[in-house]
Amino acid sequence: MIIQILIYLCIGLFAGFMSGMFGIGGGTVRIPLLNLAGLPLLSAFGINFFVIPFSSLVGAISQRKNIAKKIVIYAIVGGVLGEIIGAVSVGFIPTLALAIIFVTLCFIVAFGIHSSKIVPKLIQKVKPTKKNIFSSSFFVSFITGLRGGSGGQIFPALFKSLGLNTHQAIATSLTVSIFTAFGAIPIYWHRGNITWVPALFVLIGSVIGARIGSKVSLKTKPFWLDIGLTVLVVALPFIVIYKAI
Repeated sequence: MIIQILIYLCIGLFAGFMSGMFGIGGGTVRIPLLNLAGLPLLSAFGINFFVIPFSSLVGAISQRKNIAKKIVIYAIVGGVLGEIIGAVSVGFIPTLALAIIFVTLCFIVAFGIHSSKIVPKLIQKVKPTKKNIFSSSFFVSFITGLRGGSGGQIFPALFKSLGLNTHQAIATSLTVSIFTAFGAIPIYWHRGNITWVPALFVLIGSVIGARIGSKVSLKTKPFWLDIGLTVLVVALPFIVIYKAI
């Protein structure tokens, strides 16, 4: 029992650090590790959603000065709607079709992170408007919600590609992730997918990790954060392809 608790704490610490550092929800790391630790996949999904609001809140508070306040509400509304519909629709879309959509989305977003250097003239015309922030957040949350995620795994790169600077993208992603997770928690709670002992210790580790990660993120140059985000977003498709096959 003690060993299991330590494993859950370590999973939380690592996922929380990645969340605070890069603005991701943490599910990219948390879900496969919880599954590997012996929990059913749906339980890993449920615990992930339960933990996200708390760890993201810690990160968002630490980076509150960088939140894009003018557009964050539109990202939240779009993200929550997409998350609810995605969570309710789990299992209705074939795994392979979902994997293809998600992989395509990841590569598009990865390109968007560095688009200001690749096609600077085109990117100068891209603005983080209320409309494209809302629609993009909805679509990303819907697709990731079908896979048990909160959208936070892609939000930082998405917001960067839509015109926010790196630190704004990370802080805004953390803020949006707080609310998108709440869209799915009642669904997984009702299904009985949240296992409370693992959830508690993963939560403790995640909150501590998120605080440390946020502190490190604020002191890290945008160039290195962009590299880290790119690696994370490009790695996601290979994980999805492996699971789909």
